[in-house]
Amino acid sequence: QVQLVESGGGLVQAGGSLRLSCAASGTIFSINIMGWYRQAPGKQRELVARITSSGSTNYADSVKGRFTISRDNAKNTVYLQMNSLKPEDTAVYYCNADWARYGLGEGDYGMDYWGKGTQVTVSS
Repeated sequence: QVQLVESGGGLVQAGGSLRLSCAASGTIFSINIMGWYRQAPGKQRELVARITSSGSTNYADSVKGRFTISRDNAKNTVYLQMNSLKPEDTAVYYCNADWARYGLGEGDYGMDYWGKGTQVTVSS
């Protein structure tokens, strides 16, 4: 149905930047909210940022002013530009789509899709 694949993670020094991408593939008619979550070792997964299909965004307080989420609906892709990275941003970053329609039938939709994650490591 719908698969999410993240890319763009890596190792960067504190103060540096990375851009994550998440491409949704499959037969897709529409995706509602797309978002980025992260999970650091020993911690729960937490919301980083999310964006609606119309472009409304919200961010975790810890990343406001440093991270920017955007999406290209034509490409079913969401991006996360991360600037001024800190060691505490180190985590596996996961892409999420909360709701996606993959057909024209009444029941042709699925919920809560996740990618496999991409590692972001920020060295001090």
